[in-house]
Amino acid sequence: MSEWTEVDIPSQHGRVAVVTGANTGIGFETARALAERGATVVLACRDHEKAAGAAARIRRSAPGATIETILLDLTSLASIHAAAAAIRDRHDHIDLLINNAGVTGLSGTTADGFEIQFGINHLGHFALTGILLERITTAPGARIVTVSSIGHRFGRIDAADPAATTGNHYAKSKLANLMFTYELDRRLANTPAAALAAHPGGARTEVFRYSPMAFRLPNLAIARLFGRTPAMGALPTLRAATDPHATGSEYYGPSGLFEIHGYPSAVKSSRRSHDRQRQGRLWEVSEKLTSVYYPH
Repeated sequence: MSEWTEVDIPSQHGRVAVVTGANTGIGFETARALAERGATVVLACRDHEKAAGAAARIRRSAPGATIETILLDLTSLASIHAAAAAIRDRHDHIDLLINNAGVTGLSGTTADGFEIQFGINHLGHFALTGILLERITTAPGARIVTVSSIGHRFGRIDAADPAATTGNHYAKSKLANLMFTYELDRRLANTPAAALAAHPGGARTEVFRYSPMAFRLPNLAIARLFGRTPAMGALPTLRAATDPHATGSEYYGPSGLFEIHGYPSAVKSSRRSHDRQRQGRLWEVSEKLTSVYYPH
C-alpha cells in the first residue's frame, strides 16, 4: 500500500482516543480524522479556549462526533495527574493514546524543575502514559503512539545521566520518545496493547511558536517553503494508530527522500534509539523523576 491516506483508516466507532496537543497542527488533524471515523476523541490541551475552538471545528467536519476537552499542561506533574484522573473518571478504557504535543527552541525549566523541552516532550508523556496505562491495557487492540522527529538522529542520551541539561535538548527529547516507545512495547508484551512511534517529516506546524524570535523566524520560513500540510504530517501518526497491519515497536514516517515528503510507511530510527542499556537507564530515571512507576 504505497499511498496510505485517511481513506484507509478503518472505522473507529466505539473506540476512545486521547490526543495531546490536539488544538492545532498535527494533533488537531489527528483528532479530526479519528473523530470523522467515529472515535470518541479527548482533546488534551493546555489552553481551554483553544481546545474548545478545536472541538467546535472538528464537530463541523464530523457532525455528531463525540469530542471532549481536558486541560493538560505537560510542564506540570500536578496538571498531568489531574488530567489523567479526569480521563479515568470519564472512561473505563482507552483504545488510543496519541502522545503528540511537543515544543522546540524553548529554554528554562518546567514547574517541577526539568529542562523544559525534555520535560514536555518526554517526561510529561512518560508520566501521562504510566498513569493511564491500566485503562489502556484493558482495551483489546489498544495502541500508544508517540510522535518523534527526524531530529532524533542528532540526539544523545548519556547513560550515566539521561536527564543531563546539555546538548541539543529537542533532539534529545525526540530520541527519548523512541527509546521510551521501544522499551514500553517490550513491557506490554503480555497485554493487548502495543506501543508505536511516528514522525511527520517536514510539516508546517506551530511547533516553533514558543521559541525565541531569532530561532523561530528562520525555521518558520523553511517550513513555509518546504513543509507539507499538517493533514499530511498527521498521516504517519494515523497509520501507526489505526492500520490493522501495524505492529508494536514500528516507527512510521514519510516514505520520500530523507523522510521529509511522501505517504506514510514503516521507517528506521537511529542505532542509538535501539540501545537497550540506555533505554533501561532512561526508563529508571524517568520513573524516579516523575514518581510514576509502571507495573513490572
